[in-house]
Amino acid sequence: MTMAVTDHEPTDDEVVRLLADWLPDRRWFPVKGADARLTAVGGLTLADPRGEARVRILLVRAEAPGVDTVLQVPVTMRPDRTAADDGPTPGGARPGQAGPAWIGSVGSPPMHVRDGVGDPAFLRAWMSAAEGPRPPVDAEHARVLTGEQSNTSVIIPASDPAGAPDEGPAASAESRPPGAGDATHGAAILKVFRALAPGDNPDVDVPRALARGGWVHVPRPLGWLEAQWPEDGSLVHGHLAVLSEFVDGAQDGFELACAMAERGESFADLARDLGSVVAGMHAALASALPTTDPGRADERAAATADAVRARYRWASGLVPELAQYADGVEALAARTARLTDLPAPQRIHGDLHLGQALRAHDEWFVTDFEGEPLAPVAARTRPDLALRDVAGMLRSFDYATAVGRGLETAGTGDDSWADDARAALLAGYVEASSGSAGGGAAPHTEDVLRALELDKALYEAVYEARNRPAWLSIPLRAVARLVG
Repeated sequence: MTMAVTDHEPTDDEVVRLLADWLPDRRWFPVKGADARLTAVGGLTLADPRGEARVRILLVRAEAPGVDTVLQVPVTMRPDRTAADDGPTPGGARPGQAGPAWIGSVGSPPMHVRDGVGDPAFLRAWMSAAEGPRPPVDAEHARVLTGEQSNTSVIIPASDPAGAPDEGPAASAESRPPGAGDATHGAAILKVFRALAPGDNPDVDVPRALARGGWVHVPRPLGWLEAQWPEDGSLVHGHLAVLSEFVDGAQDGFELACAMAERGESFADLARDLGSVVAGMHAALASALPTTDPGRADERAAATADAVRARYRWASGLVPELAQYADGVEALAARTARLTDLPAPQRIHGDLHLGQALRAHDEWFVTDFEGEPLAPVAARTRPDLALRDVAGMLRSFDYATAVGRGLETAGTGDDSWADDARAALLAGYVEASSGSAGGGAAPHTEDVLRALELDKALYEAVYEARNRPAWLSIPLRAVARLVG
């Protein structure tokens, strides 16, 4: 359902003035260390079925040097007599269960304004307005996840079937992944996209396409909401949020790997299984979202090599420790440029690593197809080599080893745990993908993977040098290994 944005009302501007003090403390706010110009560009008014609060989704443009982003800020507004700063949240839920953040008061008579994401009134209104199966849920006992850097997610338990609200029809169980919450009676998770970009968000469209195609290793979307807003003199549209099945009892793949590395327990069997699932994902993506005009294989090889060279020039200019690897990088790039059998590009995950995989009920599930939230949708959905996803997974094992065994030992101990995990994941991928669109068994695999891993490791080196210098040894050792 696409809902047209109304011209912003004066109350939108008043709320935006409150946001000037509230937004800088949000992890997902893209402006750091500078003042931002905030402008209301519109919004959506949603109806709470119980009429307990005014529910408004504000669309706010944040501008600062190097930043021009439209943000989504859902708010709930109640008269002074029904809202309290630190008391129980609206709907009777305790703060730890829903926890909508206090923003301030606006208007006369004053209305108390809160971040709506965890507010039952917003959740009820969202479920009523969204498109999709929309299972009955218990908005009163929702739980906001903390620590997310670019979105805000809320786990919403299922409603009591005997007293299920009528916000929307129950979802069919068709294509439900094993271990996922029952589409009718299980929990769901709502991801609210804070930074908006024009176009169909891949975190909505890709899982929908995969689920329609019968691939069971992705939590199935159960609801989604779109909006329009002005951009460069015209109206553009984009997704605001997506509701998906919640995988009950799941372990984060990266946390699981770290724990096993700490115990010295082999991850090889799980890695092989994960490699097989990634291969299945690529086959399913190629079928569900086919691409055209792949171009010539030699041109793809040359472009891949040139991208590695460019990445190295950029990274070595910022991280002096990389200078010693110039000859090795060039040798790998030259080998890559000579390849004649690179597979055609296709839709891929684009930001795949262990943290995007969930382990539950002896199965792997893949999540978070959004890509870089601040990048244009066209860049996030551009066809690419399927092996780039594999390279992202392979890089995760170095980090799992370092975190699991302690940063002080990174680069000084036995690398066999990560080496075995990498080999097992690649073996599982190659075995499952032979003959598929993303097939990994061809002779190109080793050099292309090295080039793509190197590209990722060079990016990591710059990131760590800027943000976590104590971690710099992790990507530096990878660069040495990949060009050695």
